[in-house]
Amino acid sequence: MRIAMWSGPRNLSTAMMYSFAARGDCAVWDEPFYAAYLAATEAEHPMRDRIIAANEVAPEQIALSCLGPIPQAQSLFYQKHMTLHMVPQFDRSFIQGLTNVFLIRHPAHVVASYVKKREGPNLADIGFLQQAELFDLVADQTGRAPLVVDSSTVRSDPKQALSRLCAGLGIGFTEKMLRWPAGPKPYDGIWAPHWYNAVHASTGFGDPEGPIPDLPANYQRLVDQALPFYERLAAHSA
Repeated sequence: MRIAMWSGPRNLSTAMMYSFAARGDCAVWDEPFYAAYLAATEAEHPMRDRIIAANEVAPEQIALSCLGPIPQAQSLFYQKHMTLHMVPQFDRSFIQGLTNVFLIRHPAHVVASYVKKREGPNLADIGFLQQAELFDLVADQTGRAPLVVDSSTVRSDPKQALSRLCAGLGIGFTEKMLRWPAGPKPYDGIWAPHWYNAVHASTGFGDPEGPIPDLPANYQRLVDQALPFYERLAAHSA
């Protein structure tokens, strides 16, 4: 099974990747389209040139690899995808060959976390609009709403949330998904030193999410823009 987990940034997405990697039967791929996205846009991200130089930038080749043989002869292939990387000019037809899941987080928490790493984001940077577009695409292709997981439920009760997710995917849950070793991972993207310091310090999912943060007016406007997209997908979360 090839699992595509569609998320925005700062959304528990790396911890979820670590969780699936810890199963022992699952290969993982960290943000397959990141370099292609940077090469196709003028987005100024930390380590931009290094990311482009070190990774495949042809979206059609990346799509073929997403659908190709599962690495390391594993039975599962977990692909951590960022929704903002699916820019309009990329062919999205490969998505119908994947089992698609959508990982969401309240935009106030996303923005509060994001601006600690990269200031001045706009709506396109945090992926909520693109996530809703991809959700609609998958729903149209399959005739039903795809799986949606709210990161707050994972942090509140990881075992229960992951058990529900695995049941929805038709795979067995294992307690191995609840823990992983601290530190960098061999499957981390090259960008990990900038973005992953907190998850590298972890050995499992963090404490339950705190209250909605108060944000400056400019960032609150961004939250207000993203909130309708989050709420639409949240209505489908388990």
